[in-house]
Amino acid sequence: MLSKIPTKEGNLSKEQSDRELLRAGILAELEAINLYEQMVATTSDGDLKKVFMAVAKEEKEHVGEFQALLLERDSEQVEELKKGKEEVREIIGK
Repeated sequence: MLSKIPTKEGNLSKEQSDRELLRAGILAELEAINLYEQMVATTSDGDLKKVFMAVAKEEKEHVGEFQALLLERDSEQVEELKKGKEEVREIIGK
């Protein structure tokens, strides 16, 4: 996993630590999605493909759950996501 889980040793407030935990959870789920989708691409077994895709879909739901909590707790994140969406629309002309 690319992210470290915050520990009590740091100088983070409980709220900051909780937001970092949510982000670490999102990263873990995204890594799992990539792994399962790579497994789908690797196997020729139809049953394995179905199971790996079903599990990947569950992980995507988990991302949504963690993101929903994060967005409730981090108003700056909400604003930056909006800005990012607007920038993409400008770049691609939609």
